[in-house]
Amino acid sequence: MIQRIGIAVYIFNDKDEILLGKRKNAHGDGEYAPPGGHLEYGENFEECAKREAMEEAGITLKNISVAGVTNDLFESIGRHYVTISLTAQLDSGVVETKEPHKCEGWEWHRWGDFPPDLFLPVANLRKQIKELTWKKSSI
Repeated sequence: MIQRIGIAVYIFNDKDEILLGKRKNAHGDGEYAPPGGHLEYGENFEECAKREAMEEAGITLKNISVAGVTNDLFESIGRHYVTISLTAQLDSGVVETKEPHKCEGWEWHRWGDFPPDLFLPVANLRKQIKELTWKKSSI
């Protein structure tokens, strides 16, 4: 089995809400997650976060920082991910669903008020971190 590295970017708006989308047509179908994806060869965490935010939601980011790391075993499908979770602030752009075949749509939620159906890396991060906030970049 090959382990993969996933990136999840928890993007905050000016109301301290986090952008989440309902996944579809992939593992975690019907579950909520922030923008993210696989870390590509040679890419650093910040580059991946910026690329995924633009590809998935059409927005740019600022103040990107590492928030945590989770070990995510998707036993039913035989996949193992190490997920690097980042925080960022919305810099510019209007949120739109750029990949409707992968996401039903984007919504803003507070950390303590997420929908019940969470993608495994999100659920695992919530077990580790009581309150997620953005902070000035450390990367």
